[in-house]
Order: sequence, then structure tokens, then C-alpha cells
Amino acid sequence: VRHTRFFYVASVLQSPILKTSLIMSASMVVDAHVFAARKSCVSGQRMTSSSRPAVVAQRKLRMTPVCTATEPTTNVKRNPNIAKLVAGYLFPEIGRRRTEHLAKNPDAKIISLGIGDTSEPVPAVIVKGLVEAAQGLGTLEGYKGYGAEQGMGPLRTAINSRFYKGCGLSDDDVFVSDGSKCDISRMQAMFGQGLSVSVQDPAYPAYVDTSVMTGNTGSYNTKTQQFDNVSYLKCTPENGFFPDLENAPRTDLIFFCSPNNPTGAAATREQLTQLVAFAKKNGSIIVFDAAYAIFINDPNVPKSIFEIPGAREVALETCSFSKFAGFTGVRLAWTIVPSELKFADGFPVQKDWNRVMSTCYNGASCISQAGGLACCTDEGYAAMLDMVAYYKENASLLKKCFNDLGYKTFGGDDAPYIWVSFPGKPSWDSFAEILEKTDIITTPGSGFGIAGDGYVRISAFGHRENVEEAIARFQKAFAGANK
Repeated sequence: VRHTRFFYVASVLQSPILKTSLIMSASMVVDAHVFAARKSCVSGQRMTSSSRPAVVAQRKLRMTPVCTATEPTTNVKRNPNIAKLVAGYLFPEIGRRRTEHLAKNPDAKIISLGIGDTSEPVPAVIVKGLVEAAQGLGTLEGYKGYGAEQGMGPLRTAINSRFYKGCGLSDDDVFVSDGSKCDISRMQAMFGQGLSVSVQDPAYPAYVDTSVMTGNTGSYNTKTQQFDNVSYLKCTPENGFFPDLENAPRTDLIFFCSPNNPTGAAATREQLTQLVAFAKKNGSIIVFDAAYAIFINDPNVPKSIFEIPGAREVALETCSFSKFAGFTGVRLAWTIVPSELKFADGFPVQKDWNRVMSTCYNGASCISQAGGLACCTDEGYAAMLDMVAYYKENASLLKKCFNDLGYKTFGGDDAPYIWVSFPGKPSWDSFAEILEKTDIITTPGSGFGIAGDGYVRISAFGHRENVEEAIARFQKAFAGANK
């Protein structure tokens, strides 16, 4: 029996999936049978061949992979803050369910309107900048090694003049990076522990998850389905997707995204003026995510928080070429940290941000930055606007589809996302129903916060033929279902 136990454990250790797991329950069952066998021997009884199969079957039934105290470990304790993250990140979970659906339906032709990943080729004028930079690395004249951690000077200047004209910013306020999501994590490292945090609800999951990992939240509360010590600012149709700031608590950091992911709502000039005033009154810092600013058409919707007077004293802003130019794979972004933004002791936030970037980062790829320079030219900017117009047309088609089917929709005008209401139904159930009936991947609203439950986010990123096919499937599956 002992040999059986060690043989099974050895087999488990050779498995690539269960490499780090042992079989505690199996071990316990086997040990129990060792005890029983010994007892039988003492009493003069003997295990018969007829009883052995039942014992073996019982062992197999109880052999469940779990972590045990006998598993080899180090003496390093796990980060207790990361341990608070009770569920996996939203989009890998969607991927898992997609894989599960395909396993059951191998002939299904999946259309993804879920994760906000761009689908169209990078415009030729921008590709030219990338290619020339890559080819230049093979020449003495064009070779580049380490660059400034803050980004190439010409690119910092180009970003400032292209996207922040009239905002009163200097080129030194612009810090180039490999992604806004990465910068949000670096911000958490800069701000550190001991700060209070507020987020829109619903909101991009990275704001909360990085706050948890940093140690600025309590544990996950199963009753509220939220993390303790986080202020969730409800943004729903009832309040115009803008939080009730008069009744909102004071926090150190305010994460705010406009146009919003996932709702597609874009804050007006009046609303952002209220937000800046709220931060000034409370001595808070706004972390403003402008990843979808290029989709804005409404002149009453600012494309940057720095269009609001006084914002340079209370806000920093992160943005990206990911959705502007299809750089989700190329990786290039920037964060604006104004020199006027100060900590409570008067020390400039910009200096700490510069230290973080210089210490933890070696700068964006010189090839990516060359592409960014191409984006900021007149020809490159026009090409980006053409690409954005393509996705906005997708959004209009999808929004009309759900409106015609009788569903209430939001967003899709100044953003690439349509927020569709499925009242009285949990979001994951709606996700599953859509997938089952249409083979279309969407994103459940509850993945962005409890205020998102009852909604599904539809992404306008996709090839036109796929969007048109998706519309046909929606019309066939849900015609008359909500009228």
C-alpha cells in the first residue's frame, strides 16, 4: 500500500498540469487502509482478492488534487494582498468559457465582440515609420540602444502639440511608456500603501485589482460582492453615468475613465468641472484614463481632463495609441504628470513619477516610438481618424440592431462600446445565452462591477463582415424576445 501511494505521487509530480499538487485526500485514504491492513494482520484476518478491487476503486474516487503540508515549499510568505484577489481576471475567464464552448461545439464559428482588441491593419503611413526604424537598427546611422526612460524628446513634443494644444502643459509633463495599463500599475507603486481609493462602478477591472495588490483595500466582501475600503461611485442610467459627488466620500485617489469602459458614457465639460472641483475641495488626485478620447465627436465632451481649468493641480492623465492607431500589439502609450501636481508636503508628483520610470523601466521600444511619431504627423493623424470612423460605424450598426430588437442601449456614440441592458437577468447568464444561441463572445457587465450586472458590453472592434454577420445572428436569435 505504501508503494502504491508513492507511485501515485510520483506520477502526479510528472504531470505538467498537476506538477505542484499532491494528493492529500488520496494519501489519507491510503493511510487509513494501511491502518486497516495492519489491524487485520494483528487480528489474524487477511485482505482477500475480492475485497481488493473495492478498496482500489475507493482510493481512485478519493484521489483529488489538493495542496498539502508535505509539498516542498520555500520560507517566503505569499503576498497577502494578491491573495485577496478571489477570482481570476475577467478576460481570461471569458477565454476559458470560449474554449469550453468550442469543445462542446467544435464546428461553431465564433465571432468575438468581447475584449476591446482592435482588428484592422495599422495604417500604411504609420507602418512606414515602424519599418524604417526597424531597418535603421541594421545600420550604423540608424542604430539606437538605450533611450531616455521618459521617451524620445521629439515624440514627447509631438504628443503634447497634437493632443494637448491649449492645455498649458509642457513637453516635460509627457512620459512615454508601453501601455496605460502598465502605467496604472506603476502609479500604484509610486503612491504606495495607506491611501484611500474610489472608482467608477462599473469600471475597468485594473483600477480595483491593482489597488488590491498594492494593499489599499480590505478583503473581498462576499455579501456586497465588492472589496472593503473602496469607494464605489455608482454610474448608471439613473444618474447619467456620472457619480453623485455630493454624497461621495473623500478619498486620496479617484480613478475616472471617460469615455468610459465599459458603459461608453462620456463625461461632459460641466461634469468634469464638478469632478475637478470635488478633487480640489478634498485634496484628492484624479487618475484620468483617456484611452478612448479619439472617439469623441461631441464638442461638449472634453478629450482631456486638462481642458478643465485647475485640473493640472489635481490630476494626471494616461492615454494610449492602442485604440488610436491599432497599437494593442505594438505597445505605446503616455502619461501626463503636470509640474503643478503636488503631494501633501508640496513635493512634485512629477519628480516621483520620473524616479519610478527611471528605476523600473528602460523606456518604450525605439521602433514603437518611431511609429508614435508617425501617428502624430498630419497624415498619420488623419489615418487614425479614418480607422476610428470605421469602428464608430460598427458601433452605430450594432447599437441600431439592439435598439430595433427592443433593448435599451447606451454608449456607442463617443466610444467604441455599446452597453446593452438585459433587465432582471444576471450578466453571466446573458453572456452564456448569447454564446449558446449565436456563437458570439460578449463581455458580461458584472465583470466590471456590481452596478454592471444586468448589462452586456458589446465591442465595436471587428471586421465589418463579422459585425454584419453578428447582427444577422442577433436578429435571428432575439427577434421579439424583448418586445
